[in-house]
Amino acid sequence: MIEKPVQSKLNNALNILKQGDLRGSYAELERLLRDDLENAEIDYTLKGVRFWEDKLEKAKKASTPLERAEMMISQWKPFLAYIHRQGEEKESIIYSLKCAVFTIALEFYADLFNEESELPDAEPYRKIGLCYKVLGNYERALDFLRYAAEIDKNSGSVLADLADCYALYGEIKFAKAFFREAFFIDPEGIELQFLESEIICRLINRVYNLGYRVEDIADWVPIYGLIDGVFNVKRELRAFEVGQLKQNIFLMEGEVQNASQEQKHKLVPRLINHYFWLIDHYVSVNESKSKIDDLLLRIKVLDQNIYNCYMR
Repeated sequence: MIEKPVQSKLNNALNILKQGDLRGSYAELERLLRDDLENAEIDYTLKGVRFWEDKLEKAKKASTPLERAEMMISQWKPFLAYIHRQGEEKESIIYSLKCAVFTIALEFYADLFNEESELPDAEPYRKIGLCYKVLGNYERALDFLRYAAEIDKNSGSVLADLADCYALYGEIKFAKAFFREAFFIDPEGIELQFLESEIICRLINRVYNLGYRVEDIADWVPIYGLIDGVFNVKRELRAFEVGQLKQNIFLMEGEVQNASQEQKHKLVPRLINHYFWLIDHYVSVNESKSKIDDLLLRIKVLDQNIYNCYMR
């Protein structure tokens, strides 16, 4: 337990850190450590700051502001693995480090706008929106994420971040609709480590606790999202989308038949999700029960447990 005066000073160091001042927070933490060499929380924070000081120095050597920003954001997942190895995770410290990293990345993106009026594709706009989302400026985040979605309507990562921001902003209906869309389009492209809203984090944790492989969690999220009633805001499919959905199902069924066990880890949940989308379409247009029953039977053959959960 940290004594109150030291805790107060640590909080001050964390506040400096949240502003993106790695050097200033490091100096403050070193002063604190000299007065309390055994303090685990100060040592833990210093390890995090050292990690990011190293990454920042490398990022500064990149040739463009875009590359510098991307380098910082790309290191968040490796950082989580690193800090996990340092013992019990201290959420308030990790959050302060997260604010620092995304504040620095946002500053690099600001430099980019000074050099270019238009960015090349949706991804930089998504990342800027992500930075604002992490920092709690949801309205500004939505501006950038909606713009990114206008540029690329078929990006799972853009739609997932947009959905997450809507959830954090309290627009749950929009969040559910966009999450359902994102995890259908490209589950593998979604960066789960950046999703923060309770609605999706609870679902991700549920899938993880069921024992699925970490690399397959995103593929199973939409399945349990449907079963649990989370992905329950649906839209009408256009005629060409229905045709495309049926064609994809036909192709994926062939792939599953010839797939190795390793390949099936990804293919099976994606095929089941396609079946669920077609079932939802059939229900919405009052299609015959026999067609729905046929799809349910195909799901049962692929995964008896999912079939049982859905039919409960």
